[in-house]
Amino acid sequence: METTAKARFVHISPQKIRLVMDEVRGRRVDEAVQRLGYAPQKGARILRKLVQSAIANAEQNAGADVDRLYIKRIYADEGPLMKRWRPRALGRATRIRKRTSHLTVVLDEA
Repeated sequence: METTAKARFVHISPQKIRLVMDEVRGRRVDEAVQRLGYAPQKGARILRKLVQSAIANAEQNAGADVDRLYIKRIYADEGPLMKRWRPRALGRATRIRKRTSHLTVVLDEA
């Protein structure tokens, strides 16, 4: 039985957080949480909280055995862009695109 946790409108680009996701995809949840706890990236802290939320969902809603859970799917979709402007030389302006992500973690029992 699959259990899901989602985080939407997270202020990090999907490209940056996918690099961290690749490190834990397919691993057991206890190993994934441990790896994310030692990773220096900003996305590791976000993903660690999301995986822990998915674990809590599995325990509470599905009555799953935590020792048998693993990360079946983990992915980041692109959220809305926040568009900002930065002044440049000769009166011009440059657009700055602040990217957001929608994150999804799906756990399953082995």
